[in-house]
Amino acid sequence: MSFPFVRQDGLASNQFAVWVEDGKGRFVKTLYATRFIATGGYKLRPEAIPTWVEHSGLAQTSPEEADAVSGATLSSGPLKFAWDCKDQDGRPVPEGSYRFYVEGTTHWENRILYEGTIAVGKERTKSDAAVKYTTEEATQSGMIGQVTAVYTP
Repeated sequence: MSFPFVRQDGLASNQFAVWVEDGKGRFVKTLYATRFIATGGYKLRPEAIPTWVEHSGLAQTSPEEADAVSGATLSSGPLKFAWDCKDQDGRPVPEGSYRFYVEGTTHWENRILYEGTIAVGKERTKSDAAVKYTTEEATQSGMIGQVTAVYTP
């Protein structure tokens, strides 16, 4: 998955997560989440990337598991996250349709959610995600640009 990222100024900003679910909406794997939220910040800021927090089952995740998928807030620029077509336990996933997500909190409760679907199989596929914004401020932020996923067997 790839997308342009523009780091925002101010407090309570720049939180985001990238993850995959199967075609039935079952969580498969987190590819990246900002360390603050992944390591307990979601309790202090429940409005920050709540879709990922809920779908990933973060509250039941061990500190070691959360640390393994989290990192510092990244610098502005084009970002890429690779999925190895394995689940969170390291098992290869079967061929089929998968949903990919990028959720970001631009500032306090202002959020962006990209969602797309990509086929994992024998052919190369490319998919652009659709976006939803919770507020006009999120729309204007430019924090996360068009999210695209490419699968290459």
